[in-house]
Amino acid sequence: MTSTKITNASSSNYGPLIPEGYIPRLADSLVASALKSFGAVEITGARWTGKSWTARAFGSSVTQVDTNPSLYMDDPELALLGDSPHILDEWQDAPALWNRVRHRIDDKANRPGQFILTGSSTPPMDDERHTGAGRIARVRMHTMSMAETGVSDMTVSLAGLFEGQFEPAQCSLSLLDVAGIIAKGTWPALIGRSGASETSNVANEYLEAFFEVSIPKAGKSPTLARSIARSLARNTAASATLQTIAADASEGEDSILSTQTISSYLDIFQRNFLITPLHGWAPPLKSASRIRTKPKRYFDDPSLAATLLGASSDRIAQDGQVFGNLFENLAIHELATYAPLIPRAGHNPLSYYSDADDLEVDVIIELLDGRWAGIEIKLGESKLEQGVRNLQRLRKKVTANPLARVRPPEFMAVLVGHGEYARYLADEDIYVIPIGTLGP
Repeated sequence: MTSTKITNASSSNYGPLIPEGYIPRLADSLVASALKSFGAVEITGARWTGKSWTARAFGSSVTQVDTNPSLYMDDPELALLGDSPHILDEWQDAPALWNRVRHRIDDKANRPGQFILTGSSTPPMDDERHTGAGRIARVRMHTMSMAETGVSDMTVSLAGLFEGQFEPAQCSLSLLDVAGIIAKGTWPALIGRSGASETSNVANEYLEAFFEVSIPKAGKSPTLARSIARSLARNTAASATLQTIAADASEGEDSILSTQTISSYLDIFQRNFLITPLHGWAPPLKSASRIRTKPKRYFDDPSLAATLLGASSDRIAQDGQVFGNLFENLAIHELATYAPLIPRAGHNPLSYYSDADDLEVDVIIELLDGRWAGIEIKLGESKLEQGVRNLQRLRKKVTANPLARVRPPEFMAVLVGHGEYARYLADEDIYVIPIGTLGP
């Protein structure tokens, strides 16, 4: 896996602790912007996604909280010692640090750029912990995007599409290439490495650490957690109910797990960024159609789902159903990385649309100013017509009712795993975008 040069953040924003060989990340621009406007920025995401390296790229001093959390729980002020921006790496291991950071920011008149926090999990909210609103900005870090690893040539800009900017492009990425990306993942540790022995173990090692360390730390069963995670992997790209997951995870057991048990494990999975929910979009359509809003759940990196299924790149390529579902996870991963970089995007601009009329559109990107776009995800162009039809139906629903208070979409597109060209279908007013051409 190679890497490409990402230049969103100027090198002048980096600090003295920048690691040797640091590869700039797309999220750097969000971190740089937040440090200029807020007293602190929290970089969150799963372990091994590069949060600590990015924090060090901008920081001037660091406290590694996870090396001695009891010390910093006893005296949180010790963790705050250091030049600004001061890094609190894995702050969640001493949760009292959050309020201390907030108070320190207040004491210094909310001066920007005082702290950088990194967190691989989110502690349960309690009445004593402040939200941090107005003081601590948040940036979500994912594993590396195809743009960051150099797999995508970035000829189609997601932000540009919102401005009406598009140029046709050719794509050479094959379905076998896509299957390989899904199986290996886009972990930063893979940069510069090649060979199956190096690339296939990262997701497995991550899952082993998650189930055998993080899950017992949360007071839960590793065995049961694995069963539930495998069920989620089998139900990737589906808005599976708690009952469905319970029945699936209980297969071979004497009794079915309760939905309360499933919910408690899903909460831990989500707080540790193993999975990310994609909620249903509920526009005010004033339609008789009932809108479905229960979440779909995607793994932070598609290789996690593939590993839980025991799916190598060869098996993925040979099983169309599995391939399609895992490709959707990859597409969501890419869009979740690029979409927050769009001006006026907000923290969580992605959702999906589904209603009782059996209309479903895989992704809705909605900006804070009300602009939005609809995207269908298809593995190949054999299902392009279906994707186009779904997008046209949604556009008609939104624009047909003048009282709906929803503006027409800025654009609609079908994102495909394999396609020879990124192009515009003029008659349908819809773009076709191979994932190997997509960038921020």
